[in-house]
Amino acid sequence: MILDTCALLWLAAGDKKLSRATLKKINEAPAVYVSAISGFEVAIKSQRGKLKLPLPPAEWFEQVAAHHGLTVLPLALDVCIQAAELPPIHDDPCDRFIIAAARLNDLPVVTTDERFEKYGVTVFR
Repeated sequence: MILDTCALLWLAAGDKKLSRATLKKINEAPAVYVSAISGFEVAIKSQRGKLKLPLPPAEWFEQVAAHHGLTVLPLALDVCIQAAELPPIHDDPCDRFIIAAARLNDLPVVTTDERFEKYGVTVFR
């Protein structure tokens, strides 16, 4: 499975917005991924003052990934191209990268964004 950026933030904060069922799936999954684009999104939100982090974004991201055993998926060429070629259902470019990575790697996505399902990906809320 792959975490949307909001799910990554909730996991890191121990937020109750992740349901018990979804948290159980995350904990039992053989591998949990996060897209490198989430690092970009976290850094932008931090820089703009929309997100307060206890560490600089790169350190925070690295520590969260290590603590939760997350694997960072790079922005490979196939992901970048598929993100651009997706139908215009979703206009957030960061989410389009996550959707493309999920589709190419056959991964369900942890998100509350209902538009992800319109791209044929399985969603856990």
